[in-house]
Amino acid sequence: MFVTAKARVYTDATGVHTELPVLLTTAGVLEPLLDYCLYRIHDRSLTWMMKVTRAVRMFLEYLQSNPVERDSYRLFQTFAQRLYTGTFDRATGLDPSGLCWVPRSPQDASHIITHLSDFFDWLGEMRPEAAKVNPRYLGGAFDRQTDEAAYQYRRSKSFLGHTWAANASSAATGRRIRSQRLPKVEKEEPPAFPEERFEELLFRGFRVAGRQDYRGMLITLLLHGAGFRESEPFHLYIQDVFPDPGHPSQAKVLIHHPSHGYAPADWRDERGQRRKGNRAQYLAQQFGLVPRTDLMGRCHAGWKGGTHDAAYYKLAYWFLPEYSEWFLRLWHLYLEQVARIERDHPFAFINLNRAPLGAMYTLTQYNKAHAAACERIGLTVSKTLGTTPHGHRHAYGRRLLNAGIDKPLIRRFMHHASLESQEVYTQANSREAMAELRAAAQRLQERYLCVPAATGQLLSGLELNE
Repeated sequence: MFVTAKARVYTDATGVHTELPVLLTTAGVLEPLLDYCLYRIHDRSLTWMMKVTRAVRMFLEYLQSNPVERDSYRLFQTFAQRLYTGTFDRATGLDPSGLCWVPRSPQDASHIITHLSDFFDWLGEMRPEAAKVNPRYLGGAFDRQTDEAAYQYRRSKSFLGHTWAANASSAATGRRIRSQRLPKVEKEEPPAFPEERFEELLFRGFRVAGRQDYRGMLITLLLHGAGFRESEPFHLYIQDVFPDPGHPSQAKVLIHHPSHGYAPADWRDERGQRRKGNRAQYLAQQFGLVPRTDLMGRCHAGWKGGTHDAAYYKLAYWFLPEYSEWFLRLWHLYLEQVARIERDHPFAFINLNRAPLGAMYTLTQYNKAHAAACERIGLTVSKTLGTTPHGHRHAYGRRLLNAGIDKPLIRRFMHHASLESQEVYTQANSREAMAELRAAAQRLQERYLCVPAATGQLLSGLELNE
């Protein structure tokens, strides 16, 4: 009954459109949700909008499967519970409701609840009159149902606070469903790519049918050698790479903000004069495109933010320096391939062998190529083993830490906004923790000269008492 789709949304007569996810119902587009996405379009990503759409779709599906429930407290409470428990009868294994939800992780359930709560908060503030029973109400059936749910949520939140709160410590946060409280555990093992296998991955793993995949090698070097997030290289233009003036054998790479970064210096107007502007303007006027952060579908590439080195780009801080030399040599080889193919966009990484030739190379394609490269050298592809693309960023952070670089500098090199952001990349793993314990035990024995030499004899003298 409910389908998430991609839509071009026109909000005025200018012809400018925005690609957004919309929720389709039997009565058409769910307008309250569309209004919410348009309201947040300047400060939220498409990924966030997809998650909100999913949360609202699930809630509407729950409403449709429970039409007789009118008590708002019970409705919201049981919806939250079903996220954690699923909807199948444990005895029979059947689900009369037809929802067929499996139990979700506490983290996923918490995110769904938070997105839905924020949506209802906004809806209650922006459309308070629409929710009331009004014969002149012009919204569709599902628009009305959503507005009424938001109205009930807003009206009842005073007594729903203990179930609709992410944290019950303040009134401001007492309007969301509380997620389950889980026992605290240490953070997961840092999933860093194994350093000793990197060269093998680069030169053997990315060799396909006797030919080197220069494109895959370049992207992987940006992740492993300069610590970029896996989506960031997909915003790179050809003009963003050049020999470092101070070290001509090394590459200088600037990955500009997808929208606010300055347009390339070779942008010219009709008179041949240099044009100035940002990359969003450049893409629109030269190619009729929007930044990849604003594209839906396979060509989408995210941009998490963080700190930029100047207005507005992130400089590649190569470590180790030889990675920069490798990159420049591979870059020149890659450009020879690109020069033979026409492009209708400025992005550096393109389809070289598959149709459509010259189209933007996608993050999905790279993930598949990286996985295949790992498998060629006998590595199992797993996030927990660090053998996914993001493992290279973890390897970069750990390499900086192991080299004795101070954390304020690591923050800068990894383009984090705060020192705390790097903790997940620089925390000790279990092997290092155990090695430190063994070293500490050795230091303690040397300090007190109390090596328990007789321990083995004492243990051997013990007998098992029956």
